Amino acid sequence: MSSPTLVWFRRDLRLSDHAALSAACATGGPVIPVFIHDDSVATLGAAPKWRMGLGIEHLAETLRKRGSQLILRSGPAELVLRELADQTGAKSVFWSRLYDPQSIERDSAIKATLKSDGMDARSFGGHLMFEPWSTETKTGGFYKVFTPFWNNVKGREVEVPLPEPKVIFAPDIWPETDDLADWNMDGAMQRGANVVRPFVRLGADAAQKRLATFVEDKVVNYVTNRDLPWTDGTSSLSENLALGEISPHQCWHVAQRALFDGVSGTEVFMKQLGWREFAYHLMHHTPRILVSNWKEGWDAFPWNTDDTDEVMAWKQGRTGIPFVDAAMRELYVTGRMHNRGRMIVASYLTKHLMTDWRVGQKWFEHCLIDWDPACNAMGWQWSAGSGPDATPYFRVFNPVTQLDKFDKNRDYVNRWIAEGHSNPHEDASSYFKATPMSWNLSADAPYPSPIVTPEQGRKRALSAYEARTF
Repeated sequence: MSSPTLVWFRRDLRLSDHAALSAACATGGPVIPVFIHDDSVATLGAAPKWRMGLGIEHLAETLRKRGSQLILRSGPAELVLRELADQTGAKSVFWSRLYDPQSIERDSAIKATLKSDGMDARSFGGHLMFEPWSTETKTGGFYKVFTPFWNNVKGREVEVPLPEPKVIFAPDIWPETDDLADWNMDGAMQRGANVVRPFVRLGADAAQKRLATFVEDKVVNYVTNRDLPWTDGTSSLSENLALGEISPHQCWHVAQRALFDGVSGTEVFMKQLGWREFAYHLMHHTPRILVSNWKEGWDAFPWNTDDTDEVMAWKQGRTGIPFVDAAMRELYVTGRMHNRGRMIVASYLTKHLMTDWRVGQKWFEHCLIDWDPACNAMGWQWSAGSGPDATPYFRVFNPVTQLDKFDKNRDYVNRWIAEGHSNPHEDASSYFKATPMSWNLSADAPYPSPIVTPEQGRKRALSAYEARTF
């Protein structure tokens, strides 16, 4: 056999449609799958780190069933890969690309170092359908508005997903591996892990089942139901896409077949996959979107940046605004939040409470099991008015009228808010089992009055916008 190939897994926790793994298997030599606990993993928020730990464990078990093994190592990725190459005789290292600036800087340095060592270091696509540098306007720049971006990519060919490799050859001797438990991936979740766990759909098989169920049963009503937080009307695939348990190519081609069959709602779903691509397109071309106001001049806007009592009430789902509170409690119990709820809570924080979008971004980064750096940043800036949105800051969602429109019978609110109910929904009660004990919250406490009413918040937000100096 030829020398082993190291396949460095990151946010691609699957075996099918995995270009790096397929290329490694095609060499005919042994393949050593590796996952590295470096700073990019260590600095994750509580929920995404815990969810990644579950995904790693599941991938390891999947590989074991295939006669392979996932080698776990901790430390700087470059050092780990070079040590593994020395220990195993590997002459090649393959991986799937990531697109955030920290990963690009790290991976570029690693590729240069490994090549200087005489190794074959290669990166492959797979996390996106369209590489960010492959999409340009007619004048050669990048797209800053979604609609023209979508019009550019929606008719392009998307690579056909690769099958799972038939054989993953094992080395004669496996290198030593860390114990996943020693990484303490669930440490910051505390008692919340047991509450959120039933809502997790773990692994590639579960993701494929999710996709099939959605296209077969739900996509036909997607245009309407995707805005109704009380019904199970979306694909819920963000959790699996975030960790690469399913690829966007796989989602696209299944949806495209349904589109060709005339199934209504499919193109709107495909457009959401395009929205995810657009987020990465912007992160690649303007990486400042992750940490700074995307639109120039917004640094002068008088946002609050402190963790005030109002902000804490928002985090705890105790603003006194039912739509906001229900969505924030859904986040704590399930690790995810309906997209309509995300828009409402983001608008309320950044406009009614006049709080910097980065406060909300950081909280979501702590709480979301489907956390994605590009989508999270773009979503928050879009809601705040500082991002890639053609509508100016004066779009202020009224959380009361929005509730009347999208939760007319209060099914969503009643599922997530326990106060005032003699027999609350099980999920509403679970919120008090998931939250930190230091919050000292109880379902027996009265539901709070609004900390800022929609009318007060809108007036305050628009006054600040009109008084801006940019």
